[in-house]
Amino acid sequence: MKWYSTNGKAPLADLKKAVVKGLAEDKGLYMPSEIKKLPTEFFDTIDTLSFQEIAFRVASAFFGEDVPAEDLRAIVNDTLAFDCPVAKVEENIYALELFHGPTLAFKDVGARFMARLLRYFTKEEKQTLNVLVATSGDTGSAVANGFLGVEGIHVYVLFPKGKVSPIQECQFTTLGKNITALEIDGVFDDCQALVKNAFMDAELNAHMRLTSANSINVARFLPQSFYYFWGYAQMKRLGLADKLVVCVPSGNFGNICSALFAQQMGLPIHRFIAANNRNDVFYNYLQTGRYTPKASVQTLANAMDVGDPSNFARIYDLYKGDHATVCSHISGAVVTDEVIRETIRSCWKANGYLLDPHGACGYRAVKDGLKDGESAFFCETAHPAKFKDTVEGIIGNSVEIPARLAAFMKGKAEKTPLSKNYEDLKNYLMSRI
Repeated sequence: MKWYSTNGKAPLADLKKAVVKGLAEDKGLYMPSEIKKLPTEFFDTIDTLSFQEIAFRVASAFFGEDVPAEDLRAIVNDTLAFDCPVAKVEENIYALELFHGPTLAFKDVGARFMARLLRYFTKEEKQTLNVLVATSGDTGSAVANGFLGVEGIHVYVLFPKGKVSPIQECQFTTLGKNITALEIDGVFDDCQALVKNAFMDAELNAHMRLTSANSINVARFLPQSFYYFWGYAQMKRLGLADKLVVCVPSGNFGNICSALFAQQMGLPIHRFIAANNRNDVFYNYLQTGRYTPKASVQTLANAMDVGDPSNFARIYDLYKGDHATVCSHISGAVVTDEVIRETIRSCWKANGYLLDPHGACGYRAVKDGLKDGESAFFCETAHPAKFKDTVEGIIGNSVEIPARLAAFMKGKAEKTPLSKNYEDLKNYLMSRI
């Protein structure tokens, strides 16, 4: 399959180039030349299939022309070494728990899949591939752990100083080996801008091979579509797949973008809700038809603190820029910190289900927006223990830290402070090899 740029000014790429380069030459994001519809019989029997089998069939639609079936199945099976169950929160509303991977956050699947696909494409090459990844919270830990120890690849995690939770930070600053943490004196959007500038710097790219593991990379965001097929299958087993609403807490919009791709492949989702925190650029676009990026603001749902979501370009391209069509598939919601606190507290008291701040945005949006005759699942994107102090302060009870999360906290943190000035990052990277 060939891949084109959302900016329309770069040559078509094959899968290897799209994955290894990450960003097209014209600064656009890669899109598949075709979104293949999956056969009706797949959806008729999806509730009888395993997570791994569902994911393999979905992956084959995007990657099967370029990766032999045996190798692709091995990549999928190695990626999905854990489950993602649905949990009933209240009548007709379920949480799709995406936090059962190594770092207890939804980005584990995309990061693990990408690490294995990158290794598949570069295993015969001698030059180190350097992964630059900007994080507002969970991306950094997922990518760092997904790529940890992978031969021939070095990861640089750029994170905003003081704007990720202590537990999130320790998941990528304590690993060592082929993982380097760069603490940027700025916000997530500054980190993301630094990564994009690095990709466009000819001198730096001549010095070292670069790629990204943010959701701008097709190998990071597309595997997240597995979740929505799997969530649909579980809801179908419960008899709740008719008029199914899916709510996705959204920051950089890679996760909901993968869900929209799933729908284009035939997944019968009735409609989507994109839940924002106070960073409401996409919500405002839905209301006005104008996309106006702005500086991000810090919230309790820090992984969603994005003021210029990269994957808006993919959503815009997917629906050919037609605002009415976008709105026919997605509605929006904005959840403030005050409402996040109230939602976590009330859900815990009424339902005995403990939300993290991001899941609280999703739950509140779908609870307020669900219509008669609809059922829903929302993405619970991270384990609440990753936001232990915040959640404990809200519910007034202690939150147990899972053993694998506690293990990260025992390590020694190592991080390199840098300004948000691009020349500082460039000089640092130029000195590394």
